[in-house]
Amino acid sequence: MKLRVLVVDDEPLARSRLVAMVDRTEIAHAVGEAGNAFEAADQIARHDPDVVLLDVRMPGKTGVELARELGARPIVVFTTAFGEHAVDAFDAAAVDYLVKPIELAKLARALDRARDRLGGADHREPRITVRDSGGGVRVFVASQIVRFHADDKYTVFLVDGVEHLTEETLDAFESRLAAWGFVRVHRGELVQLARVRALHVTGAGAEVELDDGQRAKVSRRALPDVRRRLQ
Repeated sequence: MKLRVLVVDDEPLARSRLVAMVDRTEIAHAVGEAGNAFEAADQIARHDPDVVLLDVRMPGKTGVELARELGARPIVVFTTAFGEHAVDAFDAAAVDYLVKPIELAKLARALDRARDRLGGADHREPRITVRDSGGGVRVFVASQIVRFHADDKYTVFLVDGVEHLTEETLDAFESRLAAWGFVRVHRGELVQLARVRALHVTGAGAEVELDDGQRAKVSRRALPDVRRRLQ
């Protein structure tokens, strides 16, 4: 599986060049781009990239400031036309620091280091990222979440009783999390099957009871499969 890369640079031409270079490597592809740190936070929450190619100098909030908010993931590779920020960059736990103009071979090596730090992207538990009320990014692992449900244009989930919203669709989550035990039980419901504690079937319909107290509707079409999986 190729690394998912977000390119962040306030110069459109430099950004386009980096996107094209990422797609030319054998180990990565670009999933999005952003022109500043605030757009980058939105793109991280939307695309959950493995790696961010992050320009150091940007208007508003610098790349180093953003990197310090991200924590251990996504992996950061700084890009800049100036070499004097290297110390700050590595202090922010960047895996590499590339000085423009960036060469394809050096970019590929940096992405290879990022893949090594991830410890094998193919086997990593999926992450779900959302924007918080302060404008930062929060990262959750799939096993923390019991249930996703659709609410208008958003997908909603609870962690420790706190509700979070994301624009990633249930269809996308179903595809991404199927290997981690998540099952679509209704058009608007996706649940972690191992967390189901009971299946209730009445004349009014069916629903599963989850171990955190939540309940999710089960459609008639999905009911036979849910019964079989729970046996």
